[in-house]
Amino acid sequence: MLHSWVVGSRAPSFTVAIGADHAGFPLKEHLKRVLGELGAGVEDLGTGSEESTDYPDYAHAVSSTVSEGKVRFGVLVCGSGVGMSIAANRHPAVRAALCTDSYTARLCREHNDANILCLGARVVGVGLAEEILRVFLTTSFEGGRHQRRVGKIELQ
Repeated sequence: MLHSWVVGSRAPSFTVAIGADHAGFPLKEHLKRVLGELGAGVEDLGTGSEESTDYPDYAHAVSSTVSEGKVRFGVLVCGSGVGMSIAANRHPAVRAALCTDSYTARLCREHNDANILCLGARVVGVGLAEEILRVFLTTSFEGGRHQRRVGKIELQ
């Protein structure tokens, strides 16, 4: 299920794919509004309720979208964030990072060029999740020595 979602009438400057299982659904819905405030379009890849679901379904949907270059960034939310990050990192060209604070969000972008943010809805509160998301999306990759290291991540 693919839903485009944008706040206001202005055209989005970029689009973020977002997905969550049942545990992450409420936080996902909140973060969609934050993405709109940041000027982003949103590709909501599910779930659509708090009814029990399997997190890998949404991890694979978002990760495929990022891996195929359809969007630059993705956001995944489950109870702890761990399952989503494990499933997401199975995809080529995906560097999913589980973040529980803004410091990690900044460094995963600066040093690792992370392209999917994973969050645990039962680990971080709404306010902290907003802060992590904002830092993740507004921090640039530093390149340089980090580019060489990121290049060594992909298996041939």
